Amino acid sequence: MLHRLKFLTAGESHGKGLSGILEGFPAGVPLTEAYIAQDLARRQMGYGRGGRMKIETDHAEILTGLRHGKTLGSPIALWIQNRDWENWKLDKMSHTEPSKSVPEITLPRPGHADLAGIQKFGFTDIRNVLERSSARETAMRVALGAVCRAFLKELGIEIASHVIQIGPIKAQSAGTDDCSSINTNADASEVRCLDEKAGDQMIKHIDDTRRQGDSIGGIFEVLASGLPPGLGSYTHWDRKLDARLAAAMMSINAMKSVTIGDGLNVAEASGSQVHDEIIIEENKIRRASNHAGGIEGGMSNGERIQVQVSMKPIPTLARPLRSVDIKTREPGIAHKERTDACAVPAASVIGEAMMALVLTDAILEKFGGDSLEQVKTHMAATGAR
Repeated sequence: MLHRLKFLTAGESHGKGLSGILEGFPAGVPLTEAYIAQDLARRQMGYGRGGRMKIETDHAEILTGLRHGKTLGSPIALWIQNRDWENWKLDKMSHTEPSKSVPEITLPRPGHADLAGIQKFGFTDIRNVLERSSARETAMRVALGAVCRAFLKELGIEIASHVIQIGPIKAQSAGTDDCSSINTNADASEVRCLDEKAGDQMIKHIDDTRRQGDSIGGIFEVLASGLPPGLGSYTHWDRKLDARLAAAMMSINAMKSVTIGDGLNVAEASGSQVHDEIIIEENKIRRASNHAGGIEGGMSNGERIQVQVSMKPIPTLARPLRSVDIKTREPGIAHKERTDACAVPAASVIGEAMMALVLTDAILEKFGGDSLEQVKTHMAATGAR
């Protein structure tokens, strides 16, 4: 598939830092490090987070692609320093041969990339896998997504998210339809839940789970409003917008399923219950409802996009599960790293970033333009704005 926008991240969890490059981004978009910092701070929020959040205060430095507060159309390079590198650089994560012997990690964690990773590359030390497979990498994705959010904001497109379930606790309502209000209200909750009563129950469930040395997953929803119809395509499988969004969400660590609109509920309903009738409103053709979640035939239909993502419990447990030593082949207890009891609230912010990256690519694909003003002109010419 030909992408207008491409991004790449690099870095290890306890390495020197994380780097990211965003290529194909238009010129003329207002951008500051402070704007990116807002989303990085939101990623570090959320009840149930572990000790790493007390160590890091993420800040993305813009290295290239910006002059006098506006993007240049050239590749944008970002850098996030890992503060914990200072504690690891002399032995565990040294770039050169360490001065002292570093014990290898040989007991893989069930549910993690550990075992499949060492089998793939032929490593004898699981740290070679877990450092890159760690969700620490998503800090850079959030930073790159914030750059895209700045572009989308100029086009009147907003992205929001909120948590709708943690463990067995389900929120009862999404509240308002306004994306900016959703994020404001969600960020005011320790679990990013718009249902205050359910939020309190979620916190209690996280506490109970943590006391048991266990972890808990859940479901979050990512929303996008202000989109024109026709993003994506029905003509090729890899250009369908829902397929691209699903792939982006599933690329986030620990995600296990993605649904759009009414999701799994459509399996039990009849066609008359799930298809959105077409009406005329204020001289505009639109849908009377939004069971489709803003996407029909692989394309945006002008309604709000709604994507729900399920996250499994984090595989690093305070009370580890059984495992087998990859060297001795003897049974043992899985390796233990610093961990979160629940990271669903943080994952919802990462979901926003992935939504922003996909939608920016889809807009540039449909409308073209090397600068923000050109994109706006092209959108206006088609009646999209």
